Amino acid sequence: MWTAAALSVLLLLLVSLRLPWIGDLGMHAATLERLRHDLVNPGNPLVNADTPSPYYSPWAVFFALVADVSGAPTFGVLRAAALVGLAVLLSGVWRFVRTLTERTAAVPLALLCLTLLWGTRVFAWSGFTGLGSLALTVSYPSTLALGLAFHLWAWLRRALAAAASWPVFLGLGLLWGTIVLVHQFTGVVAGLGVLALVLGARPWPPRAVWARLAGGTAAAGALVLAWPYYDLLALWGAEGMDAIHRPLYRDTAIRFGLVAVGLPALAARWWRDRRDPLALFFLLGLLVVAAGGVSGHYAWGRALPAVLIPAQLAVAIEVFAATRRWWRTTLALLLAAALAVGAWMQIGTLGYAVPHHWLPDPVAAKAREPWHGYRWTTPWVRYGDVVMARTFPARQLPAHGAYTVAPGYPDVLLPDERQRIAATERYYAEDTAAGERARILAAHRVRWVLDGPRRPGDGLREVAEGPNGERLYRVVP
Repeated sequence: MWTAAALSVLLLLLVSLRLPWIGDLGMHAATLERLRHDLVNPGNPLVNADTPSPYYSPWAVFFALVADVSGAPTFGVLRAAALVGLAVLLSGVWRFVRTLTERTAAVPLALLCLTLLWGTRVFAWSGFTGLGSLALTVSYPSTLALGLAFHLWAWLRRALAAAASWPVFLGLGLLWGTIVLVHQFTGVVAGLGVLALVLGARPWPPRAVWARLAGGTAAAGALVLAWPYYDLLALWGAEGMDAIHRPLYRDTAIRFGLVAVGLPALAARWWRDRRDPLALFFLLGLLVVAAGGVSGHYAWGRALPAVLIPAQLAVAIEVFAATRRWWRTTLALLLAAALAVGAWMQIGTLGYAVPHHWLPDPVAAKAREPWHGYRWTTPWVRYGDVVMARTFPARQLPAHGAYTVAPGYPDVLLPDERQRIAATERYYAEDTAAGERARILAAHRVRWVLDGPRRPGDGLREVAEGPNGERLYRVVP
């Protein structure tokens, strides 16, 4: 068990060093690039517009300062962020699990459950603890936020038991506010965990502790409202958030089915204690996610970790806590089988750590090839240049300092997002006239076009060809 957990950690360490580029890595690299050039008013991280962005979090500001002081390249800083995030997550899991059980062996088992008890299809999304998901998001702010959430729960559980002083609860509030600012959805999960721990506290908190809890909550709110880079309240109900998250409600059995092995463990804990904190955490998370599905507020599905984490931790702890031998043996066998299936389903994660040709064919077939990126454009495209590009390259070009006409990722705080997307679609449409294309380029001050249409007199001059056959064109005045 310790060996298996150590291998999982080693895999994530190798991934942190290699830093495979799939998903949102370009967004976070672009965020650091903007802050490195202007810490006070960085503007939109993807397009040339002066708008706020929720990506300008304490995580981004801290690592931008690290980059500025050290002079390290952006991707080197992201590797450091991955190592920091992984260390905070692992230590947080250790501390929280140890508040729930005296059995040290439950810690590595809990780590295996968090990373492998998912489903029969790999699911990757920031703020989720699956091995395949962490391999892509370990350098993201969501991983640090999740690790801080585990520390928050561990600290709070001890503070409640000891009826700690005002400074402790104010510190807890500031920590929660930091988590909310670093990754808003993980902040919600952290808050649900806090509520479950408070409701499940034994003995019931005295009046003085409730006052300190209120003070800590106020401190969290004050920190969030004082953050200068974006208005968190503007994200509430922002148009487009629910459409982005609707996929979270699809194929749930395939993506999360193995977590069902934790349901009997949760039921056993609830049977022994109607105020069991893990059972309450699970029920609160389930209530929020179900309400989102019924009401159509699909962004509430980001509270899914509040459903999954309690079940994963409960089964890891119950294997050691069960007093009846038949129940302990049955649960251990079910868990071993589920972990074996989960490990095989996520075996393709090895492809993020080592070259694919090193892997056996069945494993390589499950692995995804990382993106090659657009570093090849940097000898020509300078920081702040605007590039006309389709969605896929638009997710990567800003990582090297360029802007694109339309953002490669949804941006709910960008007021003209739809117009920018429409302009990009018109530019690349085959039936668009050359004159209209020229007007689009001029309106957005485009200096470069990636893989654009080539016709006589279109005002483009080819300057480079990429490794996948894409061509970079300079816009000729």
